[in-house]
Amino acid sequence: MPINMRDDASDLSAFWVVARERSFTRAAAQLGLSQSRLSQTIRLLEERLGVRLLSRTTRSVAPTEAGEYLLRNVQPHFEEIEAKLATLHRLGAKPSGTVRFAATENAATSVLWPALQKVLPEYPDIRVEVLVDYGLTDIVNEGVDAGVRLGGMVSRGMISVPIGPDMRMAVVATPAYFKRYGHPYHPQDLRQHNCINLRLPTHGGQYAWEFDKEGQKQRIRLSGQIVVGTAAAALTAALAGLGLAYLPEDAVWAYFAEGQLVRVLTDWCEPFSGYHLYYISRRQKNQAFSVLLKALRFHGE
Repeated sequence: MPINMRDDASDLSAFWVVARERSFTRAAAQLGLSQSRLSQTIRLLEERLGVRLLSRTTRSVAPTEAGEYLLRNVQPHFEEIEAKLATLHRLGAKPSGTVRFAATENAATSVLWPALQKVLPEYPDIRVEVLVDYGLTDIVNEGVDAGVRLGGMVSRGMISVPIGPDMRMAVVATPAYFKRYGHPYHPQDLRQHNCINLRLPTHGGQYAWEFDKEGQKQRIRLSGQIVVGTAAAALTAALAGLGLAYLPEDAVWAYFAEGQLVRVLTDWCEPFSGYHLYYISRRQKNQAFSVLLKALRFHGE
């Protein structure tokens, strides 16, 4: 009779239980089968293999020499499978694994870290990697589970979930800078100032400063002595008195309070859609990702 791997795997498992228990009665109870069904299963297995596996008497059941051989060679594999299944069950019951995010420094600081510091202590088996990203990373090609972008910058075809409130930008410099060079009152006035610019990898040039006042929109590329690659570097340069920086409002609030920075053109910096978490809909997400998504989701003030 030909060997069928699917049937043999199930029947070998039944044989292992009978041989271990040395009893069809106890084995049948464990397997949830009737004794007659279990006996037939073992008989069909023996017929397929062409050898007798169990020696049966009215009082006992014991493996034959062929049965002992099968136990020595098959039992370790079944034990390993049981261990793997137990591990898989634990993984399913308790969220674990690594979740990778791509986000700018400001997004990580303002929305990721506050949520993660609350949830991660409750789930010690969840690990998080944050790729600091100003290049609008392709999360599919880079193996990233989710990215963080401003709402208006999320590509079509992605699932997008708000994870933070609306935002505003701020044009800032030190009091000493404004004392020396004066205040701008219109975005076009910035052309007469030393502006600290940000260059993004995907833009191929300097990031444009965007303004909006009652529907009047201005998008200006400005010049200055300094071009940097991160918002943190732009903030450092502004604090050093080297020019004006265009930064997220939440990144500079503390410096207003302390008098280290002064804000201008406030009426030209209207709120806009804040940070969103985006990810691929067709990719199966694990429990760890679901836990973090729930923690990050923004429900309003």
